[in-house]
Amino acid sequence: MGRARVDRARVRRIRARLRELYGVPCMPPHGAPLDELVLTVLSQSTNDRNRDVAYLRLRERFGGSWEAVRAAPVEEVEAVIRPGGISKVKSLRIQQILEAIGDPLTLDDLAGLPVEEARARLVALPGVGRKTAACVLLFSFGMRDVPVDTHVSRVGTRLALLPEDPNFDRLHDAMLEITPRGAELEFHVNLLRHGRRTCHAQRPACRECALRRMCPSRFA
Repeated sequence: MGRARVDRARVRRIRARLRELYGVPCMPPHGAPLDELVLTVLSQSTNDRNRDVAYLRLRERFGGSWEAVRAAPVEEVEAVIRPGGISKVKSLRIQQILEAIGDPLTLDDLAGLPVEEARARLVALPGVGRKTAACVLLFSFGMRDVPVDTHVSRVGTRLALLPEDPNFDRLHDAMLEITPRGAELEFHVNLLRHGRRTCHAQRPACRECALRRMCPSRFA
């Protein structure tokens, strides 16, 4: 079964309204893919503040060396990142990723690859899925990929921009299809902001929502 045709005009209207609400985010690619990868692992099942505390503690404890993180006892890494939550799982996952990358311990060469090849390299690493890979490619290099987290998925589904599909690989494909070229960062960040501020999981503020007239789920 083929995908439904994307209503480009409707996407443009929603994008424009989100820009009115939240502006256009300015986050130039930082060119540090391994840092971004570890940061994204630490972001799982926690808030931004706890993620950042765990990341800074990790960098300070090991002098900014990922080789030192890789070689450390896993119990030591776990203790350092404990403020980020589920530290037992994350510490093991980070070390598994660093081991799998090998030497030299870098992902800088991804910058010269096509998006599909760079993505395949990332998702071959232990526990790295499409969302994590998209974060690395978009935020590090400005590549054409769009992370679909729970907020983006929820808002996109309620707006009927994305299909109701539990498969996040297919959701990422659908998100890429509807996102105008050059708007990858903007669309991701603004949908995420709308999910956090208005389109909440349990009690969406539909009456106050600036997108309510474009949202088929507003009375649901």
